[in-house]
Amino acid sequence: MAGMDTTVIGLVNPGAMGATVGGLLVGAGHRVVWAGRDRSEATRRRADAAGLDDVSTIDVLADRAAVVLSLCPPSAAMDVADAVAAAGFDGTYVDANAVRPATARAIAERFATFVDGSVVGGPPESGDETPTRLYLSGAGADHVAALFDDDALEVVALDGPVGAASALKMGFAGWTKGTAALAVALRAMARAEGVEGEVLAEWDRSLPGMRVTERSGRAGALAAKAWRFAGELDEIAATMATHDLPDGFHHAAAEVYRSLAPLRDHPDPDVDDLLDHLLD
Repeated sequence: MAGMDTTVIGLVNPGAMGATVGGLLVGAGHRVVWAGRDRSEATRRRADAAGLDDVSTIDVLADRAAVVLSLCPPSAAMDVADAVAAAGFDGTYVDANAVRPATARAIAERFATFVDGSVVGGPPESGDETPTRLYLSGAGADHVAALFDDDALEVVALDGPVGAASALKMGFAGWTKGTAALAVALRAMARAEGVEGEVLAEWDRSLPGMRVTERSGRAGALAAKAWRFAGELDEIAATMATHDLPDGFHHAAAEVYRSLAPLRDHPDPDVDDLLDHLLD
């Protein structure tokens, strides 16, 4: 890989987040490649719209890229890293998935240069009042941060080792996704007991700033992403257990999301579909 243009970036994989971030890198003047063999038409459309170049296989991606960015479900993070390492990649590997610090450190062992990353927020869009943030840690964090040049994504290089960016994600998502699961489960219980309306009214009266009713009713977003959130909550639970902290709450939150995962294929779920599915 000597003499390779360091603006060639391999992206694994172009989901909703990955394709958007890849598009920002293209906009910053880089060539972004991905491995499209055996991928779905939906993924291919996202990649094409973002201006990514299909090089067919991970082997070719690993040979041509100086930096590989992994953005995938947390349950797939290790398999993706293994595939890229097996392809002989010797550049900078960036794992920006929602994995626990121990997972990030284990992935780091596969690469000569590794940057730990985590994303807070949804797919970045220009004009958002609160930009999506990409946190990076490890020796190459500043180098990776310099690849980006778009106000839609705020890139923060932390002064910390590999694992710091992942730990930040665990702490943040443990609250946001954990409490969302709790709110949905409590609303389902209230419905089963015949006091849903009263509970919602009390939430709104006593906790207006928490927006608990609103969060418990985001049926479309919860149904679409529950399959992914379950794995993320498992990683958070494992992080808690690593430090002898109670992990049961986040295991329970993961169970809520696993229960909701089949709604991913529902054409337009509403809150009734959400609660009925939990109660059934």
